[in-house]
Amino acid sequence: QVQLVESGGGLVPAGGSLRLSCAASGRTFSSYARGWFRQAPGEEREFVAAVSWSGVYTVYADSVKGRFTISRDNAKNTVYLLMNSTKPADTAVYSCAAKRGAATRWGTEYDYWGQGTQVTVSS
Repeated sequence: QVQLVESGGGLVPAGGSLRLSCAASGRTFSSYARGWFRQAPGEEREFVAAVSWSGVYTVYADSVKGRFTISRDNAKNTVYLLMNSTKPADTAVYSCAAKRGAATRWGTEYDYWGQGTQVTVSS
């Protein structure tokens, strides 16, 4: 059974840092692009960041560019999201996803999803 499991969420003060992890099991995702998405209460899910299978190509939402960094460790089947200079607007449930092919910002193109981890940034 394929599973993506996020961890590392929690409460962080504005300006602080947090690192999210997403571990995959049930298959190897080394040839898959990986992405992070988030959804705040009452809002639609939005794209955060994505990384190509090799880790060379990354793409970010404008709202997090320069503050967040996505990376991956294919040996561990894991993708990470380092969140720096956090803002209250970053408060959301963060979910990871995986897809064949290129790293994109379109959630509908992703094949596998995790359940999500809550991130709360206090002001």
